[in-house]
Amino acid sequence: MTGPTTPTTRPTAASLWVIAGMILAAAAARVIPHPPNFTPIGAMALFAGATLRDRRLAVLLPLAAMFVSDLLLGSHSTFLFVYGSYALIALLGQTLQRHRRSALRIGGASLAASLLFFTITNFGSWISYDWYPHTLGGLVACYVAAIPFLGDTQATTFFLNTAVGDLFFSAALFGGLVFVEKLATRGQQVSLLGDDA
Repeated sequence: MTGPTTPTTRPTAASLWVIAGMILAAAAARVIPHPPNFTPIGAMALFAGATLRDRRLAVLLPLAAMFVSDLLLGSHSTFLFVYGSYALIALLGQTLQRHRRSALRIGGASLAASLLFFTITNFGSWISYDWYPHTLGGLVACYVAAIPFLGDTQATTFFLNTAVGDLFFSAALFGGLVFVEKLATRGQQVSLLGDDA
């Protein structure tokens, strides 16, 4: 992908506003009714990391959006693990800045983000609640119960919804950015042609 957000060029103020607007729109989608864990937050953190050069902004913008939506939806005792996973997902997104973004790389990073979220938040559930003994065996039991197709139906649905949601919203955000960049490039070409005529 070429344009204002590739590693070889500096983003313009207009592209930063577009990126910030897309991140805020994704955050707003969290408060719309949806299936459990089918949310744009993981994709939003990955997108912020991949498109914002300032590492602090790439981490803070999704966390701020998450915080605002948590004010509306409520919080829970594992919020530090949830927020920590999204911060790490934003940092994972930074790796997409070093290479040409492709559907395969974005899809792989999206699935890695889902696994990262699964690993950290299930650890948080194990440590925060008394559902499993606080031993190595209890931690293993927690993860085994949460593995798709081996655990209960709700855990399977939550993980699959997380993975599908991350893939869907990553495609929407990264694809939307490509679309906007192509429109911007086309608009520049049209205005240049109009000036020469």
